[in-house]
Amino acid sequence: MPTHEGCPCMEICPLNRALKLIGGKWKMQILCSLHNNGPTRYNRLKRTLDGVSNTVLAGALRELESDGLVVRREYLEVPVRVEYEIAPRCRSLIPILDELGRWCDSLSAGGGTDSGDGPADNGGAAL
Repeated sequence: MPTHEGCPCMEICPLNRALKLIGGKWKMQILCSLHNNGPTRYNRLKRTLDGVSNTVLAGALRELESDGLVVRREYLEVPVRVEYEIAPRCRSLIPILDELGRWCDSLSAGGGTDSGDGPADNGGAAL
C-alpha cells in the first residue's frame, strides 16, 4: 500500500494522480459547469467559462473524456449536435470540489493567512 511520504511529488501519490486528472486552470470549472447545467453543448459551455480559448477548451474536454470524467454524446442530426456531461464516475468528485470551495471560503473568513501553527508551515502536507 503506497504511503504519502514524500507527497505530493511522488509518482504513486494519489494526490499527484488526482491533480493530473483535474488540475489546470479550466478542468474543475468545466466539471462544475457541467454538473450545474447538465448536458451542455460546446458553445454554451464556452460562454459559461469566461476567457477560455477554443483550443484550450477542446483540449481539456478531450482529456476529461479520455480520463472517463466527461461523456461526449454526438447526435446524428443536421447539423450534428454534440453535448457534454459529467460521467457517472465523476459524480463522487463533485462533493469533494464543493468541500474544497467551502474550505477556501473558510480561509477568507478567517483572514486568509496561515497562523503558522499548521503542518503546511513546515512544508508537509496536511493529510
